[in-house]
Amino acid sequence: MNRFEKFTTQFVQQTGKKEGPVSPVMVNSASFGYGNSETGEGIFDGSIKKPLYARVGNPTSAQLEQILASMDGGIGAIAASSGMGAIAMATLSLLKSGDEIISIGGLFGGTYSYFSETLTRFGITPHFFDVDELEAIEEAINTATKIIFLESVGNPNMRLPDITKIAEIANRYGVALMVDNTITPLSVAPIALGADIVVYSTTKIITGNASALGGAVIYRAISEGEDKFKGDRYRDIHPFIQKMGSMGLIGVAKKRALRDLGMSANGFGSYLTMLGLETLPLRMDRIVTTVETVANALQERGFKVNHPCLAHHPHHERYLNQFANGCGTILTIDMGSKERAFEFLNRSKLITITANIGDSRTLGLHMASTIYRDFDESVREFLGITAGLIRISIGLENPQAIIDDFVHAANF
Repeated sequence: MNRFEKFTTQFVQQTGKKEGPVSPVMVNSASFGYGNSETGEGIFDGSIKKPLYARVGNPTSAQLEQILASMDGGIGAIAASSGMGAIAMATLSLLKSGDEIISIGGLFGGTYSYFSETLTRFGITPHFFDVDELEAIEEAINTATKIIFLESVGNPNMRLPDITKIAEIANRYGVALMVDNTITPLSVAPIALGADIVVYSTTKIITGNASALGGAVIYRAISEGEDKFKGDRYRDIHPFIQKMGSMGLIGVAKKRALRDLGMSANGFGSYLTMLGLETLPLRMDRIVTTVETVANALQERGFKVNHPCLAHHPHHERYLNQFANGCGTILTIDMGSKERAFEFLNRSKLITITANIGDSRTLGLHMASTIYRDFDESVREFLGITAGLIRISIGLENPQAIIDDFVHAANF
């Protein structure tokens, strides 16, 4: 049975309609008529749930948000213009000058530069740790710490965090835990493991075909009783919680980020993302199986492969015990040098050379000369970027075809 079987039913039933248009209705209007002034007032004060303006919400995006929230067990979601837009929305709605953020694991280059270069310009201090530095992470928490951020799988260093243990630390100190689950939708359920906020680049495996740029943030409900967000650390968002109750974090993000900074999703992109969601469970099941097949076969043929399904990986046991549904579409190959990496990529007949991941096609990219080209050597070392590192995103092709192509391209 497909390991994601419940989602094969859930997604197609949630996107399709039984009456009228079966396919999701795409609304591409930038503005919406209110009909009368009383309705306009009600829309703005929140008592009437109708579209206000496309920057703060779109009916097509609203349907996507409902599906994504149910997928992760959240109280609600907000669609964004991109994955980085989602991260910016989720972080900037909680952070202010003087605050600190703890970032764990090998980060996507865009996320690392956002934390280390952009947030610092606004007086926000980031701290970076490896996934296993739990004591150091705990010691770094202070009264200014607002967010602990991690990727479900290190992109591209392929290191796996113990999300449950990190969630225990976050809850012990009353700090928000934010998980970038871009690589592992369906495979990992961050909110069930203790996360408060989940972010996605829906551009990747969720849409799965390079047709739509997008992102999303999923929020857990604020508890009726005690809740970390009701503590003194988050006192500046208490008015939102008092007004919106369990939906308080949605209000914070929409008022403080989406309204003011405009990282808004568009209706057409949300429509295409929903079409991708319909087949996500089937694609995810095939791809995570193929990743293991390819990783093992390439290692046997002499490739230097990095993936936690391999016995030599430092998190192999964690992979077996906590990532039973796989850890996404990517693996890495180290060719030893930039020249060998370029030769491999250029000789391949299957690889599409691009910065994307999670596509229906197999993708590849040399890391040091592209995404991480502007990082100094110490940062590259921390993030696991070597001179010959290639990130591979496995697609839907026949596994043996991928293996044969890679062996031919390597020219060992």
